[in-house]
Order: sequence, then structure tokens, then C-alpha cells
Amino acid sequence: MVIRGNSGSGKSSIVEGVRAAYGPGVAWIEQDYVRRIIFQEPGRPDDASIPMIGQIARHALGRGFHAVVEGIMPTLGYAEMFAELARDYAGSAYFYYLDIPFEETVRRHGMREKASAFTAEAMAEWYRPQDLLDWPRETVIDQTSSLEATVQQILRETGLDPAAQLEVGDDDRLTGG
Repeated sequence: MVIRGNSGSGKSSIVEGVRAAYGPGVAWIEQDYVRRIIFQEPGRPDDASIPMIGQIARHALGRGFHAVVEGIMPTLGYAEMFAELARDYAGSAYFYYLDIPFEETVRRHGMREKASAFTAEAMAEWYRPQDLLDWPRETVIDQTSSLEATVQQILRETGLDPAAQLEVGDDDRLTGG
């Protein structure tokens, strides 16, 4: 699955919520880490980190993990890689875009541990309203959806809801026995 949105939109919190609910087996592929830490790239459409993010997702999926690719990941530069993932994993690829107004992203950023890492002015330079992909189609989540509601929606739609993982004859998991 792919979770995109502007800085401060809640992407990391959502991935943390999905992992907490599902448990082990969810690989978190964080664009910022791959781009800034591994490659030390500035964030341009031709960055070497873009295809690497796709390769990491493929590797995780090939090893039996559920892959969550998370980041700002502007359409310009990332659309082709997303289209390839959607084609290669048709039926099991989910794309989400967090459509959060700039003022709300600044408010949310102010509540984070890394609030002092960058300013609202820097966020304004990075902000891209409605940066939706043409294809694959993304599910748009707006600011009216709470963190818990968003996590539950994603778990349900992707089939990662732990309650949905029960198999016939697996009633002990429900009763704690």
C-alpha cells in the first residue's frame, strides 16, 4: 500500500497505527529515510531513491511482508513507479492520499516531536495541494477523518484488519483460549 500526503498530514502516525493493529509482518518503507538518509538526495523527480523505494517494496512483498510505502512522494517523479507497482500487484495494491489543508498540516506539525526540525515556511515551500495520481486511483482521506477512523478504514479496505484474519476453526483467538 502507498500512503501519500504533504508534510504534517499524518502519514507516519497512520503507518504506526496500522502496524500496531496488525502486528509483525508490515514493512514500513519511509520515503524520507530512503531519500535523505540512505541516498542524501534533495528530492528531485530524477532521484535514484525513487526506483529503490519500489525495489524495497517488491523485496518486502516477495518475502511475505505487507509493504507500506509512505511519504510526500510528489506525482512528478513518483507516478511511473507507482503505476508499475499497481500493474505488478493488481488487486492487492492500495493507494491513499491525505488531502489536508496547509493550515491543518502546520497545526499537526507543531504537535510532533520533530516540530523544531523545520518551519511552517519550509512546509509552505513543499506543500502541493491535490497532488493526486492520474493512475492508479487513490482513495482520498481528508481532515475530517480522525487518526483512528483512518487506520480502521485502511485496515478494512486492505484486508489487514486482524479480526478479518481469523480462519474457520480459529475461535480460540476470539476468546483468548
